[in-house]
Amino acid sequence: MQQTATLDLPADTTTSTPPRRLISEDWLAVCIGAVLIATVIAGVRPALPRFGWDDAAGLSNLFSSDNLARSLQLGILILIPAAGGALMLGARLLPFIAGFAVLYALAWLAQALAGYAGSTAIGLEYVIYALVIGLVLGHTTPLRRWFTEAVQAEYYIKIGLVVLGASVLFGQIVEAGLLGVSQAIVVVLSVWFICFRLCKCCKVDDELATMLSAAVSICGVSAAIAVCGAIQGDRKKLSYVSSLVLIVAVPMMIVMPWISRAVGMPEIVAGAWLGGTLDTSAAVVAAGELVSEQARNAAVVVKLSQNVLIGVAAFALTVWWALRKTDRGAQPQAKASIIWERFPKFVLGFLLVSFVFSFALSGQVIADTRAPITAMRTAWFALAFVAIGLETSFGELVATGDGRPALAFLGGQAFNIVITLVLAYLLFGGILFSAPAFN
Repeated sequence: MQQTATLDLPADTTTSTPPRRLISEDWLAVCIGAVLIATVIAGVRPALPRFGWDDAAGLSNLFSSDNLARSLQLGILILIPAAGGALMLGARLLPFIAGFAVLYALAWLAQALAGYAGSTAIGLEYVIYALVIGLVLGHTTPLRRWFTEAVQAEYYIKIGLVVLGASVLFGQIVEAGLLGVSQAIVVVLSVWFICFRLCKCCKVDDELATMLSAAVSICGVSAAIAVCGAIQGDRKKLSYVSSLVLIVAVPMMIVMPWISRAVGMPEIVAGAWLGGTLDTSAAVVAAGELVSEQARNAAVVVKLSQNVLIGVAAFALTVWWALRKTDRGAQPQAKASIIWERFPKFVLGFLLVSFVFSFALSGQVIADTRAPITAMRTAWFALAFVAIGLETSFGELVATGDGRPALAFLGGQAFNIVITLVLAYLLFGGILFSAPAFN
């Protein structure tokens, strides 16, 4: 009998019962993003903190009472809806507020470090500082356990992506989205097949192989969660896949932008490559920021185009799983409604915000709201990157399945990097089609 890889993760990754949720995280992200944008449009525009400095005097101004008061105002503006949303997701209010305050302070520190002229000169953006701060504190302090209620990277990044819709024109989304979906279909089918075959070669069981393949080919943790639910998978295996995705994403989100700049890759092509390859929305945003605003916008649109395939993929895998016996003999029933159930709803919020800013608002309103909306978006992303650093544990994957599942995942990711780069040049590099603009 063929031996398959087994998992040996700590028991607490599966025994904890998730809090009862009154509404999905995706819909909450849409609501919070919409409320914040509507608040700014209505005229609530706090004075924004300044982060630029290059000497001792500039550093002193950074910590001046006026600048700290500006930072506090912005923090309160985003804390209020975030806390309300967390409460609806089942979190305890006071622990969430306390943890949010700590994370916001760390996110502020990351922006302050990135604001130093020396950091700007060598391309060290706030995303790297936020990630490093989170990683260091996550591995040297019990901060993650103390403030677990507020360490919610996916929650923050989804809100930030909804707000980002105000900066991306709807016409660009339609044009690039069609190309992005074309790229996503080819990538998802080919990468899923290759990764699944590698898993079988590495003697990984079908259930874990299915979740690993979905994670590397579609969109990381979100896809793994959707597929785990679709095939009624083992939550212990899902925890392993989620950890693997986050750990692999960390070096990729730093190295890939550097490669794109080093070889002189066109910004749109770089964005399409990053958006189609990186397995988490947060990593896509972070990597895009390290290249340029244009690359970031392209990466986000391509990533969201890929995200819409979650429901379709979950449905297809449910049908496939229902036609065969699982390791535990379960026979899940396929339902067409799973496509809508698994669809990432925050994508709709991103599209709605982009539509409103593209067609429903005057140029003056857009100009007046650009600065506060950008500040809010940056704050959400900085919070998410700190949280990702705190959530990432390099020690969790040691000796799991003798390293075979991780090896198969890395092989699938390597193929993903190559095939997506080829498609990015073909579809977004002006070879087959006119390259869309994200100015």
